[in-house]
Amino acid sequence: MTLSLSGWQKRVLLALAGIAVLALFALAFTAGRVSSGPSFPGTTSADAGFARDMQVHHNQAVEMSMIVRDNITDETLRAIAYDIALTQQQQAGQMYAWLEEWGLDQSSPQPRMEWMAAGTGGHDGMEMGTGSASMLTPEGLMPGMATDAQLDELRAARGEDAERLYLNLMINHHRAGVDMARAGAELAGTDQVRTLATKIQSGQQAEITLMQNMLDAL
Repeated sequence: MTLSLSGWQKRVLLALAGIAVLALFALAFTAGRVSSGPSFPGTTSADAGFARDMQVHHNQAVEMSMIVRDNITDETLRAIAYDIALTQQQQAGQMYAWLEEWGLDQSSPQPRMEWMAAGTGGHDGMEMGTGSASMLTPEGLMPGMATDAQLDELRAARGEDAERLYLNLMINHHRAGVDMARAGAELAGTDQVRTLATKIQSGQQAEITLMQNMLDAL
């Protein structure tokens, strides 16, 4: 038996078919938009590890710089210490904001510097690719970090003694910071982390040279 359709029925079927095709296109477009949306680093990524650990490293540099700024009279070193404090505080805030944007906690149960274990390079005793435990100091601190006893000594020092102690501590701190930044530039998956890591590396290397010259002149 042949089913005969009237003109208006044919027009209705054609309209429904058109609507179905448009719906399929809309669904495919929406799926494409969702799949191509922003993807953020995971909590165990090098990007997240760098942001967390470098924040901690930076915060101690800020602390040491503000301590010595009030305990010395050399205006050049006071200016350098203040610049280090401002720069590293701003960069730490930037890394804090990244973690917030990525929906990640500011701290992690992941061991310090575990994110560097995937690297292949090494410098100044920081052997990447050997696991985070081998990178930490005997006190369990990240390389370059001053101990509580050293911070207390810096707080008590005055004048030239404070200048010499600060320069020694900060040069060591910066050297480790340069290594961490080099690893961040190598291992990070986001342009924003790689860009900041490269900036930290070059900036702190220049400050190391400047501070070493000042230390040699004392």
